[in-house]
Amino acid sequence: MLSTDPGAVRDFEAFARQTGNELVEQTTEGNTTAHILRRR
Repeated sequence: MLSTDPGAVRDFEAFARQTGNELVEQTTEGNTTAHILRRR
């Protein structure tokens, strides 16, 4: 997923914890953050 919302970093961390999915990586370039998750 790509996002431009700075709050999405925390949101994806919480989403991964709540759903049991693995948050593999989050990288930011400019104002865009890539969120990589692995489904359980």
